[in-house]
Amino acid sequence: MANSLVAERRLLGDDHAIVAPSHYPALGALPAEEVLALARTLREQRDRLRGMVHANRRARRGKGEPRAAAGNDAALTRRKQVFAAALKRVNHRLDMLHGEARRAWHAEALRGALARKRAAGSSHPAGGDTADAGMLAKPSRKRTVRTDPREIGRVSQFVKNAQAKRDRR
Repeated sequence: MANSLVAERRLLGDDHAIVAPSHYPALGALPAEEVLALARTLREQRDRLRGMVHANRRARRGKGEPRAAAGNDAALTRRKQVFAAALKRVNHRLDMLHGEARRAWHAEALRGALARKRAAGSSHPAGGDTADAGMLAKPSRKRTVRTDPREIGRVSQFVKNAQAKRDRR
């Protein structure tokens, strides 16, 4: 579920400064290096909170080491979800940036290939002089069999009738 900016600010407190650049007018203005650094920071925070939630669950089940300040699991989960949503936005922005760079690289590679092809010239030699109008086409000696369209329909109907007869049995 999406959180509003006010809810994020209330939930994260001082950590909201980490998530704030992941929202969209600011995220679109960041250069690729800063977006990558933001993704790393958000991933670290999300993983840290994920580990805390996991440790709390283990402690409640009696499998992990019990800690005095286990914390509120629901609040930790909501904080983790905020960081996960921010990371999702940042990853999408990174995909867009990488896609633009990839398209530009491919376009440049294709332009270079076309330039090399044009510079290489034609590999086919000229045909040379020809006599008058050239060769004449020989008529085909194959027989052409023309099927009456009514015959096609008759056979199709026969197959339908035979199938219907079989289905009634």
